[in-house]
Amino acid sequence: MPSYLDKRTSRYLILVLIAITVGFLGVLAYYNWILAVVGVLVFIPPFFYLFKLEIEKRQEAEKYISTLSYRVKKVGEEAFLQMPIGIMLYNEEYFVEWANPYLTSCFKEDTLVGKSLYTVGEFLIPIIKQETESEIVTLHDRSYRITHRAGDKLMYFVDITEQMEIEQLYEDEKTVIAIIFLDNYDELTQGMDDQARSNINSLVISILNNWAQKNGVFLKRFSSDRFIAVFNERILQTLENNKFAILDEVREITAKQNLPLTLSIGVGSGVISLPELGALAQSSLDLALGRGGDQVAIKQVNGKVKFYGGKTNPVEKRTRVRARVISHTLKEIVTESSQVMIMGHKSPDMDAIGSAIGILKVAQMNDRRGYIVIDFKDIDDTVSRLMREIKKDKELYSHFISPEEALEKCTPDTLLVVVDTHKPSMVIEEKILDEVNHVIVIDHHRRSEDFIRNPLLVYMEPYASSTAELVTELLEYQPKRGKLQMLEATALLAGIIVDTKSFTLRTGSRTFDAASYLRANGADTVLVQKLLREDVDTYIKRAKLIESFYLYKSGIAIAKGKPDEVIDQVLIAKTADTLLTLNGIIASFVISKRSDNTIGISARSLGDMNVQLVMESLNGGGHLTNAATQLHDITIEEAEEQLKQAIDQYLEGRQET
Repeated sequence: MPSYLDKRTSRYLILVLIAITVGFLGVLAYYNWILAVVGVLVFIPPFFYLFKLEIEKRQEAEKYISTLSYRVKKVGEEAFLQMPIGIMLYNEEYFVEWANPYLTSCFKEDTLVGKSLYTVGEFLIPIIKQETESEIVTLHDRSYRITHRAGDKLMYFVDITEQMEIEQLYEDEKTVIAIIFLDNYDELTQGMDDQARSNINSLVISILNNWAQKNGVFLKRFSSDRFIAVFNERILQTLENNKFAILDEVREITAKQNLPLTLSIGVGSGVISLPELGALAQSSLDLALGRGGDQVAIKQVNGKVKFYGGKTNPVEKRTRVRARVISHTLKEIVTESSQVMIMGHKSPDMDAIGSAIGILKVAQMNDRRGYIVIDFKDIDDTVSRLMREIKKDKELYSHFISPEEALEKCTPDTLLVVVDTHKPSMVIEEKILDEVNHVIVIDHHRRSEDFIRNPLLVYMEPYASSTAELVTELLEYQPKRGKLQMLEATALLAGIIVDTKSFTLRTGSRTFDAASYLRANGADTVLVQKLLREDVDTYIKRAKLIESFYLYKSGIAIAKGKPDEVIDQVLIAKTADTLLTLNGIIASFVISKRSDNTIGISARSLGDMNVQLVMESLNGGGHLTNAATQLHDITIEEAEEQLKQAIDQYLEGRQET
């Protein structure tokens, strides 16, 4: 069949040829009519032939178009009725006006016409009301992508089950890399003979190999205390569903052999690149170890981290050698700086102020000017008493500056030391973090995913009683250019006493060593008691809070303040501590209003319950026995309900493992 352009060209040529011939014959007839007649007779047959040929071509084209139109119409009808795409028309009252046979079979109905969408598939109504253009739904174990044309009241259903299965298979088969670390292997095997070391190696390898074979994990040991594991996302999901039971299994089996060995696992997932997975796994392991070990950290490329385990107190791995190395590194960084800024967390407690004073002394011992950043409007009564004592010492008091003054004094060579916190959102002034390039973090809390970026030095020991204890040990290895003053030693000792509840919680032998060092340097225990005293009004408020407590679950006490009463964070923390002294209480939670838009929760336990995990589920944190959180833009009742849900989730997870 010639194209439309070919037909137009042939007609044009014929018309041109006729016009030329007529013109020629007209001229010829003017001069010689006989020759003109002969010319007409000669040209008539060709013209007749061309005319006939044109008519035949036109008829052929019309026939072709007629046939094509019929075929297109037939194919359209067949496609409309039989193609594997569901089509549905509905009316204003959500009744089906028409549906093709394929869609009817998808719903496993004889007919859909005249039926209400509420009866046929109630999931269609939100799609229509929300005017969603595309949505994926499941119907009789098949997945369909619904394309909605609101203006035409029309829906298309495309079966994408195979596509979804392929996508799920792709996600399930993504590679996951994990690094397994034996937390205290070196400490346990130190001093063992070859036979004993061989026995513990055999035990650990046997447990891990059985776990790997059972779950389809490739496991390879690459050092005495490290393994690498390779598996996929589907296996990772199974391990998460089991709450990484391997942690409990290793701990329980080795404990029976009087070898309290624990595992830490760092997992990298969510990316294709193997180098990136390895980096995520190592970063996750660092995070797990920073939180005290005996847990799993799963870090994804979007920065989200999930934790499993961490239900036991961290094993003490700090040594005098490590403290000396950290102290010397701190000395080198301080001497390379022009000045030192020290900053704790918002609403600083005795530990934050005491450790800040200790770092100030480190700066002075290395002939560097130091400043402690403090918001005088955001301190409690206990810290206020300490500040009144410090004010009597004009030299020491001159080193306390406001956040605004600190920002003005910052220079490119300024060193910032953050104490008693590692979260950027918790420091007194976050702008200082952005202003200073050199940062050191010293903290005793378990590490969270929210961490200060690119610090020069991190000294985090979650098994230490307090940051003041860590700073005291660092002071012991600094140059003896200035003796620790009585008030400085007292502030450090007060920080230790507050965080250990007078040496009753999280207290190790190193805690007493630090306290002994401070006492030898003039720390006044009587002054500490005066600083920690509370007034009558505070005592009465605490008593009223205690009076409001009730038992939520066996041994779990919850107390809450009045909806319109603002209570200081320190007071609710002391209330939680007091509740813990009552017979039969294993954990205590105190809820109160802190400001117009903030609800504070303090949590305490004796170790049987990990309150840190409960508070982390509410975007808080802390220690196994001491944690807290802040909730914004909710009421006390809503906070209470969220707390109960978090406790239930923790208890359910513990039962599963």
